[in-house]
Amino acid sequence: MNTDRGISMRREGGLALVTLDRPAALNALTLEMIELLDGWLSGWADDPGVRVAAIEGAGGRAFCAGGDVRALHEAGRRGDDLVRRFYAREYRLNYRIKTFPKPFIAFMDGIAMGGGVGVSVHGSHRIATERSLFAMPEAQIGLFTDVGATWFLPRCPGRIGFYLGLTGTRIGAADMLLAGLATHGMESRRWPDLVEALALAEPADVSAIIERHAAAPDGPAVLPERREGIDRCFAAPTVEAILAALDGEESAWTGEAAAAMRRASPTSLKVTLAALRGAARLDFAEALRMEYRLSQHFMRGRDFFEGVRAAVIDKDRQPRWSPGHLSDLGEGDVAGYFAPLGEPDLTFEEGKSP
Repeated sequence: MNTDRGISMRREGGLALVTLDRPAALNALTLEMIELLDGWLSGWADDPGVRVAAIEGAGGRAFCAGGDVRALHEAGRRGDDLVRRFYAREYRLNYRIKTFPKPFIAFMDGIAMGGGVGVSVHGSHRIATERSLFAMPEAQIGLFTDVGATWFLPRCPGRIGFYLGLTGTRIGAADMLLAGLATHGMESRRWPDLVEALALAEPADVSAIIERHAAAPDGPAVLPERREGIDRCFAAPTVEAILAALDGEESAWTGEAAAAMRRASPTSLKVTLAALRGAARLDFAEALRMEYRLSQHFMRGRDFFEGVRAAVIDKDRQPRWSPGHLSDLGEGDVAGYFAPLGEPDLTFEEGKSP
């Protein structure tokens, strides 16, 4: 079955293979793509003919660079309900992938950011290649680390997840494996061979089959040499204290981390830190419900729209955050983002809204 809607699916033996197919947009997710993928997975869960599901990106440059933030920006400006429906459906899809009862393999070849992480990192098997590039840069566009990142980032070793979430730092395959974001490394050229093998595989054999195709990724890991400083600096209790700790270090990477944080939305930084701390005590469904509340509060605010304007629309890279300084945000301001919406919370029951 193929579509011309930015996503396609084909069956090969017992394998159902999804291709994200918007290469000019780095395979960014639209609502229609999310709905199609969610519907396919719902059907495959009970389909005895589907033994394994997998997802890839078209074009060779990106697996998926995130959600279609330009569409969300336009919808929010005109008061369109897309900003509610998109996040509700996206987070439900993240939950479906996390709870999918069969092997779900994500071929994270190329850029995997934001929403692209949400449709990959929750799968049972995540393959990184020599072209993989992972990042959660939401604070740089006035948002927060969502798509389940509030749940998985605090569960990375030490404070690595806090470092990645607050700075938007990009890492390659070796570091993705060290952080637990990928389960296997593989040369990208081996993917067609693996697809052929998976088409004949039984679910119990998937891990062993992937292992036979796996290889140590090219490129050095940078996290090991930074790990001690990451754990020390990002254990600080506030954004201000993290920045002070980074400023007190004498290394290039800490300077880059501090500079990246200072370019980000102050609101995004404080809300993200609070969410990462809070979700460490939540289960996955609870974390997604929290994220849905946060998403809708951000859609009612200003910084997301300003961040997308500066990064995607005008591309002047000069966002004017409001408020513009960390000192202008009190605990009550941050707590307001976690408050009930005055509407139903996100549910994972079929046919219910949101």
